[in-house]
Amino acid sequence: MAGDPLAARVGAVLRAPGAGLLLDLDGTLVDSEPTHRAAFRRYFGRRGWQVPDETIRLFAGRRGTEVFAELDGPWAGEDPAALTDAVLASLDVAAHPPTPVPGAAAAVAGWRAAGVPVAVVTSATRAWAGAALALLGVADLGVALVTAELTPVGKPDPGPYRRGAEVLGVAADRCVAAEDTPAGIASAVGAGVGLVLGVTTSHGADALRAAGAHEAVGDLTALVPPVARADGA
Repeated sequence: MAGDPLAARVGAVLRAPGAGLLLDLDGTLVDSEPTHRAAFRRYFGRRGWQVPDETIRLFAGRRGTEVFAELDGPWAGEDPAALTDAVLASLDVAAHPPTPVPGAAAAVAGWRAAGVPVAVVTSATRAWAGAALALLGVADLGVALVTAELTPVGKPDPGPYRRGAEVLGVAADRCVAAEDTPAGIASAVGAGVGLVLGVTTSHGADALRAAGAHEAVGDLTALVPPVARADGA
């Protein structure tokens, strides 16, 4: 909105030479965390496992294989990759459809129109990322994808965001990143991203700031370029 100091700060960073925009996917561009949590509950229920919601929340923003491998639970001794595949097979997007986060599509389209390179940096697969961009209507705008297939270690390791900046050909400290989980925030901050926004779709502002977010926002409205706002995007 007009006069928003955070939007002005974002614009100043992204309009500078050599800037880039790095965006998480689930919970940041699309509100799909309820979709994923329902899949975990469905799979765990079929196995007869009583897993509390606070444990399921620990998977948010991270690769399932890595969380299953390090987190104690009834899955101990089982193959983390097979467990992750089983959870993904339990996704029911018809029953729990992901929805666009306000401002997401306009932010991507607006900054791409301004010539700013954009990458999605996600713990998800390329197929899921492509489907999400299609849902937003931005799949044909040249958005780069840094997915689970491209980095050996997932968030909170800095590697995914370092790779995101590399893919865009920019320095991480010239970038803006948006993330909705502490793991993702830690990854972006660890990679040296210049401005890291925490999006409070799945975690509170205090938790995101504690993980290192420079600012906390409710959605991606502050990321929409002023021209896009004036056009009503």
